[in-house]
Amino acid sequence: MPGMTFELSREHEEFRRSVREFAEAEIAPHAAQWDRDHHFPVDVVGKMGALGLFGLTAPEEYGGAGDDGDFTSLCVAIEEIGRVDQSMGITLQAGVGLGINPILTYGTDEQKQRWLPALVAGEQLAGFGLTEPGAGSDAGATRTKAELVGDEWVVNGSKQFITNSGSSITSLVTVTARTGTREDGRPEISAIMVPAGTPGFTAEKAYDKLGWHASDTHPLSFEDARVPADHLLGDRGRGYAQFLATLDDGRVAISALSVGCIQACLDMAVAYAGERQTFGGPIGRKQGVAFQVADLEVMLHASRMLTYRAAAMKDAGAPYRDFKQAAAVAKLYSTESAVTATRIATQVFGGYGFMEEYPVARFYRDAKVLEIGEGTSEVQRMLIARGLGLPVE
Repeated sequence: MPGMTFELSREHEEFRRSVREFAEAEIAPHAAQWDRDHHFPVDVVGKMGALGLFGLTAPEEYGGAGDDGDFTSLCVAIEEIGRVDQSMGITLQAGVGLGINPILTYGTDEQKQRWLPALVAGEQLAGFGLTEPGAGSDAGATRTKAELVGDEWVVNGSKQFITNSGSSITSLVTVTARTGTREDGRPEISAIMVPAGTPGFTAEKAYDKLGWHASDTHPLSFEDARVPADHLLGDRGRGYAQFLATLDDGRVAISALSVGCIQACLDMAVAYAGERQTFGGPIGRKQGVAFQVADLEVMLHASRMLTYRAAAMKDAGAPYRDFKQAAAVAKLYSTESAVTATRIATQVFGGYGFMEEYPVARFYRDAKVLEIGEGTSEVQRMLIARGLGLPVE
């Protein structure tokens, strides 16, 4: 877009420094222990809220940053939190992108007034239930149903892999559900807001995951869970389309989380390569190591540029088609680069990289899901190809 720049402003860089100071003081010293204990630090979520991180895209009337915040700022915050702990990075990403923004974008004034202030303050969290056992990338295969009975929606079904859905401060989960059949015979899918504590709504036992041990992730079940009719989010029958648009923003935010991961890998690899002595000198003198670290630098710069280019397009109101393509490109490249970066960093550390006492092992475990959540790498390639005009199925 003519006239656009993808360089971060002075204000964004100052904001980055403040988030980095917070992350290094409040998160970094505890991240390894939280990971070992599978502990979700509710108090830190509150501190992130107090710093304003959950309100970066929200208007002032709900306690948000208003004109002082934007989508780029959110990406900066996610990157810096993710640089020290991917679990807290995804907590912020999902809390805003999947919890707050759908309500902010599609909610009624009453829904916004009811739910947003506590979510923006970090006092509560919200999740969004799309994925099901038989409906992941094929989200149109949703089986969860919501029937309008009188003045209530009766929800039945299940969801899986839902972030921020079962913590002690989770206030609601918005779920996609079949609410009827369209004229063309395809299912009508709508979004229904289900408050925590609703009879029939259960956040099942938390997953035992490969990574992201300190984030909150549950399967959900609904057995005749009844909510008022006004808990429909957005227009009836538009739930699927609404969530696809939500995912585009989420892909850029996951890209920012990936940039934080790559930055952490680069920082750790450079430090270790300069300290570790073999054959009379630091291993960083060896081209076999130095060249791999150099590759990390290249991946970092490319991923960061793609991420903030997409974020700048979002903030500038770029045509949706252009932004959608930029989001898919950023997500594909940065997430695959993050997985590669953790492998390289672990290799630089050698045997120590395989030991949990070193953070590189945690980042190695955390990275893989970046290629899966918010649309797999295969889905991103499909979207990019379609954006080029190819009739890919």
